[in-house]
Amino acid sequence: MNRTLPAILVAIGALAVLAGSSLFVVTQAEQALVLRLGAHRATIKEPGLHFKLPFIEDVVRYDLRLLALEPPAEEITLNDQKRIVVDTFTRYRIADPLKYYQALRNETTARGQMSQVVTSALRRVLGQVMLPSLLSDERAKIMEDIQKEVAERAAPYGITIVDVRIRRADLPDEISQSIYDRMKSERERQAKELRAQGYEWGQQIRSRADRERTVILAEAARQANFLRAQGDTESSRIYNDAYGRDARFYDFYRSLEAYRKALGEGTTMVLSPDSQFFRHFQGPSHR
Repeated sequence: MNRTLPAILVAIGALAVLAGSSLFVVTQAEQALVLRLGAHRATIKEPGLHFKLPFIEDVVRYDLRLLALEPPAEEITLNDQKRIVVDTFTRYRIADPLKYYQALRNETTARGQMSQVVTSALRRVLGQVMLPSLLSDERAKIMEDIQKEVAERAAPYGITIVDVRIRRADLPDEISQSIYDRMKSERERQAKELRAQGYEWGQQIRSRADRERTVILAEAARQANFLRAQGDTESSRIYNDAYGRDARFYDFYRSLEAYRKALGEGTTMVLSPDSQFFRHFQGPSHR
């Protein structure tokens, strides 16, 4: 009995190892290749528990889901010799795991090869178009051509291309800086021209204003002189008329005006007492 128990335990252990080496699970997100001594025996895309021969068969698993490829941005020369930096992304699926295994083996090799495929298609298609076309409604047709070429070149690898898109297309940094400097110089030139035009217009406006001011002042002076002359004429007429009506009163009024102006505060006059200037201060016989 003591010798039988270890034998049973060894047999159970051997069966457990054999079962572990014979059974494997494929999840819903996976697909698998069963290889017998390196040769393809079966392709499994259905999830569940599956059987393989232990020790002589191996299982290689690949993702069944949609995969993303985002290669580094590439600088590409267009047909009009314009250079742009293109950043793309690609969505693909492993449709034939056997072709994928035979051509690429693993995901690292696949990503490197697919990056080259996408870059090559971008260079060939974009090399035939001009920058305005890439920025217009023709962009959809250009992307369709790129995706078609990538799909054709990826088919031998067992890969199905779902989508290829240009995420961003910019000018290289040195060209962007050059364009910025050129735009800045152009704006500065336009600003100088506008300032010069503004100064010229300002001078013209000031010149017209000065001319109009001179004309207005001259016209005002002419009218003032004319009105002053009319006033002087009217004043003389009134004085003459008043003098003609009462010469003695007019003479007396004029004398009072002369006294008011001549005999102000602090005025000193040296005149003879019988001077004609003071005749109205003397008796009626001196008038």
